[in-house]
Amino acid sequence: MSEKNFMTMLQAKWDEGKFVCVGLDSELSKIPESAERSNDERTLFNFNRRIIDATKDLVCAYKPNIAFFEAEPDIGVYALERIIKHIRRVAPYVPVILDAKRGDIGNTNLGYVRAAFDYLCANAVTVHPYLGQEAMKPFLDRADKGIFVLCRTSNPGAGEFQDLEVRSPVAAGAVHVVPTSENSTPLYQYVARQVANEWNANGNCALVVGAPYPEDLGKVRSIVGDMPILIPGVGFQQKDTPLEEQVRLVVTNGKNNQNQGMIINSSRGIIFASSGPDFAEAARRETQKLHDAITLALG
Repeated sequence: MSEKNFMTMLQAKWDEGKFVCVGLDSELSKIPESAERSNDERTLFNFNRRIIDATKDLVCAYKPNIAFFEAEPDIGVYALERIIKHIRRVAPYVPVILDAKRGDIGNTNLGYVRAAFDYLCANAVTVHPYLGQEAMKPFLDRADKGIFVLCRTSNPGAGEFQDLEVRSPVAAGAVHVVPTSENSTPLYQYVARQVANEWNANGNCALVVGAPYPEDLGKVRSIVGDMPILIPGVGFQQKDTPLEEQVRLVVTNGKNNQNQGMIINSSRGIIFASSGPDFAEAARRETQKLHDAITLALG
């Protein structure tokens, strides 16, 4: 396979012992003045360029969150395009996961697919499963791209739907919500099972499971085998828990049979580690700290 195949690129980074994903949640108002601020896309570009240049040898992936770019009319998406092109220049073997959380009816998804993969040239994208496998086919058909399906998200209210107990009759296609019983399973586990067993014909599927729920992460890992899992929520979202303990729980529950399989994401804790002129150096320091903690937890 070509090095531009997402799964091949990701596996190569794991083989190098790299599991950190830097989330480029580039909220414009938080970007330091020292990032060569201007009234056009250069502020977003220069900030992210310096973060990337400082961390590119430590990461397994970058994950720009499209919301922070779409929020800036006229300049944001162009800045994102430039940022991804910069990654291609300086770190051509580091994959880019576009955090877009897309998902709609099939022909609308064709537009999302073209935007993510053909215009922005991302290697992977996050999607939600609510419309089902048939609607997600335009994504799943892109065999060279990674399709990260939201499963157990890291936000505090995630359980409102994701913890609902469901039952899937053997002879029926419908899923029924039922009271908790021995014959039911939480919705997030059902999603994990469907993606692993039904959606992954091209071997390009992965899941998103939040770090604040390590026991649930372990349950998902037991369901999906060696499938990649993107694990957001390390660092800032659990700032009252020491980083080493966060990472220990994530690695214990998230690693696959090859002691790999994890994409451990930190966003604000890395890119906004400093608001001063040393922001890029601070980002590298925090990335190194997370990398070292993962290496230690893996033994």
